[in-house]
Amino acid sequence: MGLEEDSIAIIGAGMGGLAAGIRLAAAGRDVTIYDSHGWPGGKMRTVLSDAGPVDAGPTVLTLRDVLDDLFASADTATEDHVTLTPLPVLARHFWADGTRLDLTHDAGNNEAAIRDALGPQAARDFARFSAETRALFHAFDAPIMRAPRPRVLASGRAALSAPATLPWLVPGRSLDAMLHARLSDPRLRQLFGRYATYVGGNPMLAPAVLGLVWQAEAAGVWAVQGGMARLAQALAAVFERLGGTLRLNTPVARITTDKGRATGLTLADGTRTAARQIIFNGDPAALPDLLDQPRNAPKRRQTYPRSLSARVWTFAAEVTPRGLGRDALAYHTLFFADDPASEFAPLAQGRTPPDPTIYVCAQDRASGDTPQGPERFQFILNAPATGPGTSQKDPACQTHPFDRLARFGLHLTPRPGPDSLTTPTQFAALFPHSQGALYGLSPNGAAATFLRPTARTKVKGLYLAGGGVHPGAGVPMALISGGHAARALLSDRISRARSAPTATRGGISTASAIAAPAPSRSSGS
Repeated sequence: MGLEEDSIAIIGAGMGGLAAGIRLAAAGRDVTIYDSHGWPGGKMRTVLSDAGPVDAGPTVLTLRDVLDDLFASADTATEDHVTLTPLPVLARHFWADGTRLDLTHDAGNNEAAIRDALGPQAARDFARFSAETRALFHAFDAPIMRAPRPRVLASGRAALSAPATLPWLVPGRSLDAMLHARLSDPRLRQLFGRYATYVGGNPMLAPAVLGLVWQAEAAGVWAVQGGMARLAQALAAVFERLGGTLRLNTPVARITTDKGRATGLTLADGTRTAARQIIFNGDPAALPDLLDQPRNAPKRRQTYPRSLSARVWTFAAEVTPRGLGRDALAYHTLFFADDPASEFAPLAQGRTPPDPTIYVCAQDRASGDTPQGPERFQFILNAPATGPGTSQKDPACQTHPFDRLARFGLHLTPRPGPDSLTTPTQFAALFPHSQGALYGLSPNGAAATFLRPTARTKVKGLYLAGGGVHPGAGVPMALISGGHAARALLSDRISRARSAPTATRGGISTASAIAAPAPSRSSGS
């Protein structure tokens, strides 16, 4: 049985697909979301452990106003569906020389902490860096990151409105080079260079403008009670309450078109469904194989080269009292590589570094308390995506994360086995056509921001959403992309939508579904 002519099909129940589905259902449209996996959330998945389900995907939630705006579009509130805890420590950082540094959402406290840990010059450097990247973030937030289509002219106007940003926009200047020019302490350069990896980039190659990523985190980081996957479940529940249909374990084999217009889907089981408006919430690199007219897919330069991947460990263990002790970890903790070049030079060559920085998410520490007994952990270690020119073989001197953490003084037991590890090759199998890249197009290179596909495609009635689409990777960015796709679809209305019920608390609000996103809360910070 096919879909009705005025219904909408969304392929993929990731953050972008769920955001688009909520806004469209709230606007009174008939929407069905299809996903090949058995859970909503896409990469926001969990792995079972002895201490409960462990988040095995995104762990950092920033720019809360984006999420609040999405729930408001369904005439409800975030706190009615999930409990968010603001983290007092954004991240804790350890270096092999014994340095420890906590960063918070308070710039003054951060400056004092850096002065205590790294000295007065480092604190002065940080104050300048923080002021410049804050101006950079504010200049690019509305006209670039939240705009449906980034434009070079808008980028230029944004830069001219904030002269402090101009050095960060010099063509060909890498983030690493800019940090060398701004930060005298190598530990600070390593810390803020790592923010390029949050969107799949390499600081040695990524443009300096990615320094603004720090400001998204500096505005506040939240933990979701029950884990990040709880957020995806909550969004799916809101979507279904609005009348949307969620079909899990239902892969789509083909997007059908006729004379340049979307006509429907063919499911993997051969079922054909009609749909004149379709949102694809997946890696745009998959479209050449999904479209019956591959020439209408995004150009290769919009999806290649690929971003970084990762080696991800998910398990339950207990922190022992010796060494750093049971209180050593925050919710987000980083144990830095001895030398950034030893990590990022191999990655630039498509090789797995032998001793990368280890990111630790201690999922049960959102409250700041130290759990008793086994707790849930996710380790993330940078690795190249799969594909030509890359190597997935472990270096002969690859160090097990537990062994390296023990050198820092952190001891956990029991040691997880190989079944706790997800490799880039396994990510490639979980998310076909991605080559294991977790962020779509690589952000390395000055033009990357303007190359990502946007919501509209060459095919009438086909729209794109997700982390591989403008404005890029990260939970809030994927949610924004879903809003862009929904608004584009509604403005291109092909057939009459059914009337939406009268908006009530917890009901449907047609107006809010198509309103522009609320101003960023970080804009006043």
